[in-house]
Amino acid sequence: MYIYDEIDQQLIDDRVRQFRDQTNRYLAGELSEDDFRPLRLQNGLYVQRHAPMLRVAVPYGVLNSKQVRKLAHIARTYDRGYGHFTTRQNIQYNWPDLAKVPDILEELATVQMHAIQTSGNCVRNFTADQFAGVAADEVIDPRPYAEIMRQWFTFHPEFAYLPRKFKMALSGSTGDRAAIYVHDIGVQLYPAADGTVLADVIVGGGLGRTPIVGSVIKKGLPWFDLLTYCDAVLRVYNRFGRRDNKYKARIKILVKALGPDTFGDMVDEEWKYLKDGPGRIPQAEFDRVNAHFQPKPYESFAGNDASFEAKKAENPAFARWVSRNVHPHKRAGYSAITFSLKGLGFAPGDITDAQLDKVADLADQYSFGEIRVSHEQNLILTDVKQSDLFALWEAAKELKLANPNIGLLTNMIACPGGDFCALANAKSIPIAEGIAQRFEDLDYLFDIGELDLNISGCMNSCGHHHIGHIGILGVDKNGSEWYQISLGGNQGMSAKGTPTSLGKVIGPSFAQDEVPAVIEKIIQTYLALRQDDERFIDSVQRLGIEPFKERVYAKAN
Repeated sequence: MYIYDEIDQQLIDDRVRQFRDQTNRYLAGELSEDDFRPLRLQNGLYVQRHAPMLRVAVPYGVLNSKQVRKLAHIARTYDRGYGHFTTRQNIQYNWPDLAKVPDILEELATVQMHAIQTSGNCVRNFTADQFAGVAADEVIDPRPYAEIMRQWFTFHPEFAYLPRKFKMALSGSTGDRAAIYVHDIGVQLYPAADGTVLADVIVGGGLGRTPIVGSVIKKGLPWFDLLTYCDAVLRVYNRFGRRDNKYKARIKILVKALGPDTFGDMVDEEWKYLKDGPGRIPQAEFDRVNAHFQPKPYESFAGNDASFEAKKAENPAFARWVSRNVHPHKRAGYSAITFSLKGLGFAPGDITDAQLDKVADLADQYSFGEIRVSHEQNLILTDVKQSDLFALWEAAKELKLANPNIGLLTNMIACPGGDFCALANAKSIPIAEGIAQRFEDLDYLFDIGELDLNISGCMNSCGHHHIGHIGILGVDKNGSEWYQISLGGNQGMSAKGTPTSLGKVIGPSFAQDEVPAVIEKIIQTYLALRQDDERFIDSVQRLGIEPFKERVYAKAN
């Protein structure tokens, strides 16, 4: 992973000192609420329903064990003993004392972490494939490109006050696990015939109250032009994006209004002034950054480990976990594994300080000390020898992180919802808990097969409900919480070729206690109508939403 040099560290340390002074002046009454608001947002600090909320950046989802132990320490010392991983690969603390936030940031800086640009109208935390660098289907490792772009757009003075927040994601695999088509800018990296690296740039995607799948406006961009081209996109957006209405201020609205072709022409015109300027990535700079992402000291294996195969054969529970939570690795004899942060009794994405400490220990013991965060709110060890998988599974069970549900219905994405978020119209966590209880039977879950279920507590879509195969959106009706169901969303190109899509609302919303039964009816309809081993999303795309709608609303009719 990238290691700060003296300049990086000085920037972060100076920012902590600056924010400590700003916070002290605010608490002393020397700064008004209006003066302090943009300052705290630039440092990841929100005012939420019950207390301040601090959002900490995890660039492209990569952490080391020392950082994870620091996150555990912060949860234990400054919060209520847990943290919440989000769909932007960040971690949030829901109960910090405002006066102590500068202390938290100072602690984070000691392990090269910060909360800069995790909020506000600026370029947010970059996200990427959680298996970057090890995925068996990867063609280009996106991490060095993401790191170079992160450095370029952090503290970039021209983009500190954009019309609205701005999100970028990168992928270098044949399967899109970073949802690049629903970001302000998505980057797909791939090799040219001569081996050089090219990028397709997708612009104008996004969720929220106006969900849009982005458009490719530049194909085959040479890698060294990535900064200057994205810079040109941001300049056009910064100049022409609406600022009179925050609901119309995202770049997706501008691209839709102009049309992708016209927007692309405007970017090309702007790019003329940047293309061969200082933003062109020098080979030496790429090599400097890329050196931080070299292969780890893997052992050499000819193929799959024999003891691993034997353990699978003799232990069905282990085999079940392997089938869902263990992922192909580009190195023979190694695998990546996912710790599921989804299960009964805790909110999706939540993890305790004790669990964080133990995950750090397991990363040191089994995975070169590195941990990844997925945008699906789980944690990953990327480099586990197959001969260690059984021992790791047993350790994960003790931590209650071995739920074999990755890719299944109970691996739900959910925002904090109305229990914490001041913007939410409805609660998300009780909905997730009710559905988890209804689908507790593992045999039933495995029979249903691959299915993404995403829950958002409001139209801001932090729970990515638009791209869930089943999406649930909390809505307010005359002061009461109701839930709208959509079907057919898909987060990214899958191995089976299913493209990104947005879900369609099936009809009137439901009360909280009705939702689990509604999901059950949808599943029953799918099981009755699916062909062979057809996945849920493929059934919905073949059948449309009508059969599901008829079944769900049959009683009311």
